[in-house]
Order: sequence, then structure tokens, then C-alpha cells
Amino acid sequence: MKELKKEKKVYLIRHGESEENISSVFQSPQSPLSELGKEQVKQIAERVSFLNFDALISSPYKRAKETAEKITRVTGKKAEFCDLFKERVKPTSINGKLFTDSIASEKYNVWEKSVYESGDRVEDGENFEDIIDRSDNALTFLEDHREDSLVVVTHGYFLRVIVARILIGENISGEILKRFLKTSSMRNTGITVLSYNPEDPYFWRLLIHNDHAHLGC
Repeated sequence: MKELKKEKKVYLIRHGESEENISSVFQSPQSPLSELGKEQVKQIAERVSFLNFDALISSPYKRAKETAEKITRVTGKKAEFCDLFKERVKPTSINGKLFTDSIASEKYNVWEKSVYESGDRVEDGENFEDIIDRSDNALTFLEDHREDSLVVVTHGYFLRVIVARILIGENISGEILKRFLKTSSMRNTGITVLSYNPEDPYFWRLLIHNDHAHLGC
């Protein structure tokens, strides 16, 4: 008798609110959780403690790392940090700069355009192909992971890129991705649930998106 392969379940979690989420600056990887973010993280850690999961994976960015570390303290699951799940990469030169900085703002606008168009790249910032390739690599990483139930702490933008890639597949384009991202949202500590089954013709399915009931709103 053919052995049926077990379905894999992945819980994607956006980090808690960071100090630079609520500041008028271009957020850097080093931005820590805000006071509200720390409260949100307590709530998501408590909720995750009721999940039956085998592995905890996290972006290495400080706000995600602090979120994962709280989940570790509550659940005992040690976090595995992975660059595949970091936020989209802006040009490093604008990180921490004020929105009112005209040079940084102009560079950001040029870079953001490259996120939805092929070819162009601004300094060390990711462009459309980079982000799509990384989302593909992230999904492959999850497919190949030895565990079948995973909690992944990541970021709002990149999390939605993963969802868009699953829903739209090979038909994705910069314009389609832009529309998807502009018309969807992801709350801090919101949970998105995916399933992966190698015997399903579509492999990945979206089960739940942006569940933030633990925040009471």
C-alpha cells in the first residue's frame, strides 16, 4: 500500500509593533519592539503555546528576533534564525533616515519603483526579481524542512509576497504584486496559516490570513 505523505502546516506570524513602525523614519533591521509591540508579543506567544508545532523559525531582524524569543520563553521551542524570512531589503543608506530627508525620500521612491519593475536595482536594495526569488527559496526551504508543523516569525511585506506567490503563481508580475500588496494588510502579530501537500496539484494552499483575534480587535 502506498504511504500517504503527511500534510505540512506553516503558521506565518508578523512581528510585534516596532519603535520605527510608529516613527517617521525608514525602518532599519535594528529597530526594537515598541511598548505596544511587547504587549502584542505576550499575546501571540500565549496563543502560539496552544499550537502543536515542531519548529520555530525567525527572521534575524531585531523586531522579529524579540518576537521569536518571547515565543521561545513561553513554548520552550528554540528559534532557528533564517535570512530568507527577513523583510524586503531597502538601500542600506536610507535606513534610519527621516521621511523628511529629501535625499533619502527620493532614493526610497526610486527603489520602491524597482520593487515592482524588472531589471532596475538601487544600491543594495532588492528589486522585483530578488523578492520573488527569495519568496520561492523561502517556500522551498519550508517544503524541505524536516518538521511538518512550523511557526515562522517574519515581516508584513514579505509575508504578503509569499501569499501572493502562492495565490497567483507563475502569472505574478510587478503590477499584479503591487495591486495585491496595496489592497491587503497584515497586522502586527497577525497569523497566516498555510498548508503544503506534495500530492496536491497546487502544493500550497492559504488556509487563514491575518488572524489577529488574540489582540481583541
